[in-house]
Amino acid sequence: MSNEEISKELKELLKQAVAPVQDAELRRDLWPQMLRKLEEPPLPIHNVPWFDWALAALAGAALLFFPGIIPALFYHL
Repeated sequence: MSNEEISKELKELLKQAVAPVQDAELRRDLWPQMLRKLEEPPLPIHNVPWFDWALAALAGAALLFFPGIIPALFYHL
């Protein structure tokens, strides 16, 4: 098979596998919802999920026990 035949076959397989996009436009404007979300007060500290505290504690422990990662952290910032 030539490259053209392979290309045509691949194109047909992709057309079959991927459904065509019917409605590419958004049904509504998302900016007002974003503004409402930004105007909400931040969560109080007692409403932060436990796993966020666990991740913060893990990161702090890693910095405490492995201080050699601090320069690498600064390098990636």
